Amino acid sequence: MPGISGPHLVLEDDGAWTATWAPFVLKSAFQPIFRFSHGKLVPHAFEALLRPFRDGELVSPSAFLNGLPASERQHVETLARSLHLVNAAACLPHSAAIFVNFDPSVFSEAALADAALRETRRAVAAAGIDPGRLVCEVTEKETVSEEVLFNFVAALRRSGFRIAIDDYGVDASDMNRIHELRPDIVKFDADWIRRLMDSSAGYALLTTMVSTFAGHGIQTVFEGIETSQQLEMAEASGVDMVQGFGLAQPELAPTGFAAFAQSASAQDPHLHQPAFGEPPALRAAGELRHARAFGKRTLPQ
Repeated sequence: MPGISGPHLVLEDDGAWTATWAPFVLKSAFQPIFRFSHGKLVPHAFEALLRPFRDGELVSPSAFLNGLPASERQHVETLARSLHLVNAAACLPHSAAIFVNFDPSVFSEAALADAALRETRRAVAAAGIDPGRLVCEVTEKETVSEEVLFNFVAALRRSGFRIAIDDYGVDASDMNRIHELRPDIVKFDADWIRRLMDSSAGYALLTTMVSTFAGHGIQTVFEGIETSQQLEMAEASGVDMVQGFGLAQPELAPTGFAAFAQSASAQDPHLHQPAFGEPPALRAAGELRHARAFGKRTLPQ
């Protein structure tokens, strides 16, 4: 793949790319995001997640990133996005959207944001990915400069990328930020969703927010779906997409994601049952088709 080789990126024998940041080896993991379609779950997108290893042992991503000197953090996050994009090009279905994370707390000045934008454009072009497939997730964290963040997001949009607000409901969550950033997608924080689902008043608020965002042309994602009850409530709320370990775990690249997506459109007698059984809401809507297992988990299709 032209244009992506460099001192940190390595093409492994299995077809996946890794990155080195001594003494760590960085790998990409992808977690499916599903949309509801006629009572079924359809794989629609994948979120790219960093998995650092040291001496062959997995290290907590947050511990790895938080342990970096401030002068290295921006470079490593940029490297991770480039890694995810080349792995997405090699491993994911060509129709799938790709969610990658941007931490606004590291953009303390315009020069850092400009560098991140240039590297993202370069990686997308080098990987041969259509810019419209890339969804740039801006986490709900405080930023040193709101102006730098807003200008950065506007530049991402001008580049043809889509914008998502991640972890809505925590930290710096604010409707004013939503209005300023004008995201295409809002991802609701998993813990916040669970709390709201625990009461009728909370669930009513949740469904109202989904409806409000839809009225502004914003799609919504519920994160952290773990049980059939949560999945049923998510579908009833009108949310567009769902994600969670109860549906499919993140899987290291390379994985048969393309084969998985193809199998999702056809019955396969060798496929396993869902990890949590057939969700009642989906069962009532019609017969479920089951997709391939990701690791030890399986999911309804």
